Amino acid sequence: METEFSVVRFHGDRKAARSVYQGLKPLSAEDIADCIVFAVTRPAHVDIDEIVIRPVAQANVTTVARKPAKTKRLRST
Repeated sequence: METEFSVVRFHGDRKAARSVYQGLKPLSAEDIADCIVFAVTRPAHVDIDEIVIRPVAQANVTTVARKPAKTKRLRST
C-alpha cells in the first residue's frame, strides 16, 4: 500500500520513495477498508481465518511484475 513509509525509509528522498511504486498500481486505503468491511459483515457462522491482500502485480513479498517505463518517441523531421 502506498504510504509515507517509503519517504521515511529513504530518509525524506521523495524521488526514491516514488520509485518504489513505479510501474505498478499500489493498493489504497480504500482497498484495505473494503476488505475489512467484507470480513466484518459476514454472517456469525463464517470464520475468515486469513486474508492476504496484494496488488495484482505483486506475486509475493519480493517478486513484483512492473510495467516497463514509458519511453518518449522521438519525432523524425
